[in-house]
Amino acid sequence: MTHVETVSGAAPAGRWTGTPHGLRREIQRLRLSWAAGIDTASPVHVALVATVILSAFFVLLPGVDLAVSQVFFDADQGFVAASHPALKALRRSSTWVMGLVLLALLVVAVRGVWTRRREARKALFLIAGLAMASGLVVNGLFKSSWGRARPIQIDTFGGEAVFTRAWAMTDQCASNCSFVSGEASSAAWIAAAAVVMTPQPWRAILIPAAFAYAAALSFNRLVFGGHFLSDIVLSWAITALVLCLLHRLMLHCPLAARRARRRRRARQGDPALA
Repeated sequence: MTHVETVSGAAPAGRWTGTPHGLRREIQRLRLSWAAGIDTASPVHVALVATVILSAFFVLLPGVDLAVSQVFFDADQGFVAASHPALKALRRSSTWVMGLVLLALLVVAVRGVWTRRREARKALFLIAGLAMASGLVVNGLFKSSWGRARPIQIDTFGGEAVFTRAWAMTDQCASNCSFVSGEASSAAWIAAAAVVMTPQPWRAILIPAAFAYAAALSFNRLVFGGHFLSDIVLSWAITALVLCLLHRLMLHCPLAARRARRRRRARQGDPALA
């Protein structure tokens, strides 16, 4: 069994005698967190800070949304890219890709009933993440409640509705509104699935490819006039925040608890861990 340090009396000044390595690491992380103003050890805090900063940017500078959408708008033809065959095919492909990814995750999750492998828990986390982030939060809460008209619907781009900035609740849209993008959320979920499930030998290839595909799907909605830039960027941030929260609840905390139990048993001299 590995040597276990014990604390007896006060340690000399400037030394860490008797302090477990894990505690030293956590204290160092805490110092970094205080210095930076965020908890660098927590993806939840990073995602939350990113969401707040991005939200503040688009709220304070609403003209950015109009300026970016204007790039893809033609006064005579509207949003020309909306009729481009390749871009339309790209949008249709998302249904098949997401369906295949979800099917693969369901297979892994069902197999995990018998094998109890960690991959099964990861698959369940991602399935729950799709339901919570893209389904409940993005489509169920924001798109049905905020009432933001899409770029193609506002008077600036030939429609009849009035432009509203990000996070402003309005009545310019009755249903399936612009804030935030459901397809961008699903695309972000596809990228997250690649990060969580891709085995080590393939990560250098598949993860960048997944992010490139997810970015193409997301910004495809921008050139179509279907969403503003803030709809897409904040959809990614909100989806990441929900996924980070779920990851902490479903994977990180249970794993940390198991490791703590094993350390406790090791300190108590459990022969199984010797």
